[in-house]
Amino acid sequence: MNDSIFFYALLTATFLFAGMVKGVTGMGLPTVAMGLLGMVMPPSIAASILLVPSFVTNVWQLFSGGAIGGLVRRLWPMLVVIVLGTVGGSTLLVRIDPTWSGFALGSALIVYALYALFAPALSIPRSLEKWLSPVVGLITGVVTGATGVFVMPAVPYLGALGLEKDELVQALGLSFTVSTIALALGLLANGAFRLNQLGLSSLSVLPALLGMWLGSLIRAHISPKRFRQCFLIFLVVLGVELASRPFL
Repeated sequence: MNDSIFFYALLTATFLFAGMVKGVTGMGLPTVAMGLLGMVMPPSIAASILLVPSFVTNVWQLFSGGAIGGLVRRLWPMLVVIVLGTVGGSTLLVRIDPTWSGFALGSALIVYALYALFAPALSIPRSLEKWLSPVVGLITGVVTGATGVFVMPAVPYLGALGLEKDELVQALGLSFTVSTIALALGLLANGAFRLNQLGLSSLSVLPALLGMWLGSLIRAHISPKRFRQCFLIFLVVLGVELASRPFL
């Protein structure tokens, strides 16, 4: 009984905090959820639990504006390859020893956080997108499939395309939504997504949405830049903990 109470309390707190991060920064729910849940369970199970709240919150973000059609036409080469890479890469998440998949997850968190903290802003000419988008999609898909984290290198790539602020928010929502669906397909194909996990995943939607609402209130009172810096430092610490486990 005590273990069950602890588990549901952890699940609620994780998605409340992850939703709050997303409400303030516009991203981060799967990253935070995978990082925290990956500390107490195999990453493949954590990835299964985050599917429904990730899908719901990202669809909400995707339909926050009217640029969907243009973004799909522009980004479809990346999106198609994300699906292929994620479905293929999910075999690694399911079949590799959880300690080492946790190492991969921790490494992905560290790389993303350090890049976001220190890398200079990039700008990619429109002429390079035709061949660069599939490459970014493939790498993002494999990383997503292997770790359950959707961010690298799609997030910095989208940020370098010169999109307007609202378009960028929608583009992130589009990329994350496609990645979530592809991850679900990959987990199903590998027998790693079960009915009881769907129930847990659905229960996590409410704290995630509540967190997003709280995050939107916080965003009005603090600097999003400062919050983002604290969030990224937190990801580095979390990533180091996960990545160091095989060596302890």
